Amino acid sequence: MTLDDFVKRPDAALRFILPLLSQGQAYCGVRQSTPHSLGFARLAGACPGEGRGSFYEAVPNARLLRFITRASFLTEKRLQDLIILIKGGGEMASGVVQRLVRSGFRVCITEIPQPLAVRRGVSFCEAVFEGRKEIEGLVGKRVSGREEILLSWETGEVPVLIDPECTIRKVLSPDVLVDAILAKRNTGTALSDAPLVIGLGPGFYAGRDVHFVIETNRGHHLGRVIEEGEAQPDTGIPGDISGYTWERVLRAPVGGRFLGKKQIGDRIEKGDVVAEVEGVPLKATISGVLRGILRDGLTAGLNMKVGDVDPRAARESCLTVSDKARAIAGGVLEAVMRKYNQ
Repeated sequence: MTLDDFVKRPDAALRFILPLLSQGQAYCGVRQSTPHSLGFARLAGACPGEGRGSFYEAVPNARLLRFITRASFLTEKRLQDLIILIKGGGEMASGVVQRLVRSGFRVCITEIPQPLAVRRGVSFCEAVFEGRKEIEGLVGKRVSGREEILLSWETGEVPVLIDPECTIRKVLSPDVLVDAILAKRNTGTALSDAPLVIGLGPGFYAGRDVHFVIETNRGHHLGRVIEEGEAQPDTGIPGDISGYTWERVLRAPVGGRFLGKKQIGDRIEKGDVVAEVEGVPLKATISGVLRGILRDGLTAGLNMKVGDVDPRAARESCLTVSDKARAIAGGVLEAVMRKYNQ
């Protein structure tokens, strides 16, 4: 069998040649009798001069291997080998992490030293304080560097790294970077940070700051992948749950040290004191289940969100990924597949 049967494309020829190399053969023949094989000989750096006729020309392995290392089909990563870096470990970011890890990707989270997540029952950033955090069977583990990140992937855990400037990006060289901080503004993410950069919510412009933006506003477009332009602007009004919007969100009456009086999952009645900020009581304005509350001892800013009451009173919702987070995660997964599942 000759290479003329295989060399309509260089990658087809290489698939024929590689088994020969693995068997220890020193040379591979390249026949000049067709334009295809002649083209391949040129690519391999072994094209003979004019006038030598139709015969097999020996191609040294060293030259062939130089060509092989430049062949894209040999260097492309499998989907399961992609590295995805997530900036932020709050509720929505953790929903994205769940979806990506369950889909077979290697994911690493970066966080600040004192995350201010409210929905702590479903936020991997809790690993910053506790060392580990389990959400729906998936464990996030605090790590300190590259070696521990690799070990976490081997054990099926999600590494959570305290790295506010996301400097690990230069070490890991991620294939995908997702800015899931949800700061309502771009805090420093750039289009050049990775081959695929995704931003969640307002503050990013697809095609300029990031490759894709994912809509985070509740409604018809929640989770939509935006190829050009921005997500809907922040309205400042929480999403409607059972007819309640701003009433279900607990905000700090003053700035200062936060101290909770209730636990996540507790049944709350309207008027109950849920927490104190610098000694000033914070009361619930509706009844339901306390779905989230800021960690004790952290500093809350004036009017900062520090708690979340769910009027549906379903305790299990406190410890499972929300419908909103799952929708956003689906958008991120779609964006990843658009790029890499070609």
